[in-house]
Amino acid sequence: MPLPKTDVIWRNGEFIKWEDATTHILSHAIHYGTSWFEGIRAYETKKGVAVLRLREHMSRLGQSLKIYHSTLPFTTDELCDATIELLKRNNLKSCYIRPIVFRGYNELGVYPLNCPLEVAIAAWEWGKYLGASALEEGVEVCVSSWNRIAPNTLPTISKAGGNYMNAQLIRIEANNNGYDEGIALSTNGYVSEGSGENIFLVHDNKLYTTPMSASILPGITRNSVVRIAAELGIDVVETQIPRAMLYTCDELFFTGTAVEITPVRTVDRIPVGEGTVGPITKQIQDRFFGILTTGDDPFDWLTFVD
Repeated sequence: MPLPKTDVIWRNGEFIKWEDATTHILSHAIHYGTSWFEGIRAYETKKGVAVLRLREHMSRLGQSLKIYHSTLPFTTDELCDATIELLKRNNLKSCYIRPIVFRGYNELGVYPLNCPLEVAIAAWEWGKYLGASALEEGVEVCVSSWNRIAPNTLPTISKAGGNYMNAQLIRIEANNNGYDEGIALSTNGYVSEGSGENIFLVHDNKLYTTPMSASILPGITRNSVVRIAAELGIDVVETQIPRAMLYTCDELFFTGTAVEITPVRTVDRIPVGEGTVGPITKQIQDRFFGILTTGDDPFDWLTFVD
């Protein structure tokens, strides 16, 4: 489905028309994948439109660049202010926000640092990533034949555009075989993450999630779930997870800005638990979406537009 257009996009400190947000065909990012981005959501709460964990996302964007010997030319405050103003100018309420940094046009060769950094923020209305019924009914996934990137190959803690070539293969394979999403294993054979999601599973009333050493992106929604679980008195164990636990766990769910908290009902056609949304998953979903519906925010996660 084509992206719904808005009036303006923020780029390099200025607001420009959607149609004018173009780049040169010889930009470094197009040839060598030198881009870094974030996915952020805004919600229409009872207290007004609010962006979820805006500062944390912009801070992570800066860290993604740092690994590649680069520095954001704007502060976190400037990027947060630009985001709020972008939503106001486009009159957006519940929406998806995409900040992106990329190496632009100058030289053309593998060495990137002589090419300028371009910074942009776009936002648009966007529905549920894995379908309208995914949050209530769960999704069907497979274990991919594609492994996640090895830790000393590309740094997965950087949300870099080039990493998502691997993610595309995982998602294409899953969709071509009739699944909603794929789960990748790490190079040592343990569970890593989905094509664009972190993973949690429930076993004996404990919550398990994969560690940084499994080549995952340290997700901000993942962190939100850990903090909600602590509030609810649910133990969280970060550990290497063998593939077999995907088939024997009581509950399983994805987390991420796009998928939010999406239950998994089958893995490789094997039902997870009873094949429905489990009680702990539902409890965490209810707490998460309760904050986003009411605007009552004990964690200080929401940045209100007005």
